[in-house]
Amino acid sequence: MSAFIAAQFVPLLFAGLLLFLLTGFPVAFSLAATGLLFGFIGMEAGIFPATLFQALPLRVFGIMQNDTLLAIPFFTLMGIILEKSGMAEDLLETIGQVFGPVRGGLALAVIFVGALLAATTGVVAAAVISMGLISLPIMLRYGYNRTIATGVITASGTLAQAIPPSLVLIVLADQLGRSVGDMYEGAILPGLLLVGLYATFVLIVSVVKPAWVPALPPEARIYREANGASGHISLLVLLGVSAAAGFGWSRVHQSIINPFIGRDLPAPSDEVLIMSMTVASLTALTLALAGRLFRLNLLSKLTERVTFVLIPPLVLIFLVLGTIFLGIATPTEGGALGALGALIMASARRKLSISLLKQALENTTKLSCFVLFILIGSTVFSFTFNAAEGHIWVEHLFTNMPGGAMGFLIVVNVLVFILGMFIDFFEIAFIVIPMLAPVADKLLPALLPAGAPADWALIWFGVIIAMNLQTSFLTPPFGFALFYLRSVAARTDYKDRITGETIPAVTTGQIYSGAIAFIVIQLVMVAMVVIFPGLVIDMETKKAIDLDSIKLEAPTGRGYSDQPALDPMRGFQQPGTGAPSDSAPGGAAPSDAAPKAEPPAAEDPMEALRRSLERDQQKK
Repeated sequence: MSAFIAAQFVPLLFAGLLLFLLTGFPVAFSLAATGLLFGFIGMEAGIFPATLFQALPLRVFGIMQNDTLLAIPFFTLMGIILEKSGMAEDLLETIGQVFGPVRGGLALAVIFVGALLAATTGVVAAAVISMGLISLPIMLRYGYNRTIATGVITASGTLAQAIPPSLVLIVLADQLGRSVGDMYEGAILPGLLLVGLYATFVLIVSVVKPAWVPALPPEARIYREANGASGHISLLVLLGVSAAAGFGWSRVHQSIINPFIGRDLPAPSDEVLIMSMTVASLTALTLALAGRLFRLNLLSKLTERVTFVLIPPLVLIFLVLGTIFLGIATPTEGGALGALGALIMASARRKLSISLLKQALENTTKLSCFVLFILIGSTVFSFTFNAAEGHIWVEHLFTNMPGGAMGFLIVVNVLVFILGMFIDFFEIAFIVIPMLAPVADKLLPALLPAGAPADWALIWFGVIIAMNLQTSFLTPPFGFALFYLRSVAARTDYKDRITGETIPAVTTGQIYSGAIAFIVIQLVMVAMVVIFPGLVIDMETKKAIDLDSIKLEAPTGRGYSDQPALDPMRGFQQPGTGAPSDSAPGGAAPSDAAPKAEPPAAEDPMEALRRSLERDQQKK
């Protein structure tokens, strides 16, 4: 029996975990119970020493002392405060007025607001519920196709998984042993491209099926000038001026920032993008404030509304990401800065109250404890798993897989996609990723572009998994974004308060079918990141350094002799190492009458040390 347990220990460990999960026991305690139970079984069977768990308390204390994980409560607090202060409602109303006059405008507004909420709140539930409460009734009022309306809302809410500062990126960076800042840098371009794919899909629908996404009728456009103009021209002019300021900054960013932070390498493109957008946003806000302060009446009502509603959260998130990308602040410090900025913004909007702060702190504490307990449970499980050399078992499982590294990547993505239908993304990140990380670290560098640093293979892998985990919120039967929208969508027919017409209820089937197109779009984005690693890795600044090409050379010059100098490691002389000359009094140079030999080339000190050690070995 002991021999069977020893031979099949890792498969039995997984079967035990599955059994615990199927009983409905909480995941954190299931992980810990499985790890402890099989650890004791392994000790009784003689697989492990009796002292196996003596190091476990140090592991748990290490989790408690992990500063990186502090970013989770900070960013969560920032998002909850912004969400509770009514930012989502104002954004949806304002952006809806901007895009309303075009077909599909309301859907585009939901996508862009979802992206902004993702970058500020980072909480899927808050984004989906807010947009479901505000946007869905408006879209149904003006005749939007229900599948498109529900799909856009649920998919846009899931952008919080892919766009920094995403909580799942923090967790993945911790589990993969990589910098959160690097993970943010790698994810920002794929996240923005996914927003672009969503918008492209809506534009295609507006051309192919214009009746599905009608424009907002004139009577629903509330921001108009005295002469009846919509104010869009003023908005376009301000946008052009801000874009020009941002472009101008992008041309001088490197020459200003590099001396400031003491950097010699070229500035990463994502850093330039974030800082340029920060400058553009600050330019728009400054012009709007100056116009209101001096009563210049340069901007239309719509433009002022857009500026004062949209720009402050944009500036906040750009400053948070900018300080992280520049290396001025760690992700934890950036999260603290974001939380402070959210408090200031809520105060400026006169929405900050004791009850709001209490609610935000309670929700932040609950989420942080949830994450921490799962992490502790997964640590206990992985402790037993690694003691049984489970990582080697997993590596052997993938070693002979057809397709090599690409086959491994495809199978892992299929596995994560299927698991996402049933379990939460935190649980996948804490259970599955630590088992796959060692294999990914060995196989994936072969798939990187030539010259890319091998340590960025796990960053690339983490971004792929984050994009894949995003689909878990949309895939039945346990797509949480679908449940969030179901909880706020009308279950029965109701009378619209504006038009007075009866609006039919939203069915669960319509919500589920609306997610299908966006699941396909997300999988296309995952495939793009897999095929084009350059979307994650900036090859201009992330080039591998060949350590073998680095040489340290000791200079020879005036006042230095060409005679051998004393080698402190050996006590013998090495030529050309630059010992001060004592061939003449006072260290003066030898007489010009004496013939001078051509000085030998300076030798690499490490090579000289290697040769001296070889000679020592030969003498022995």
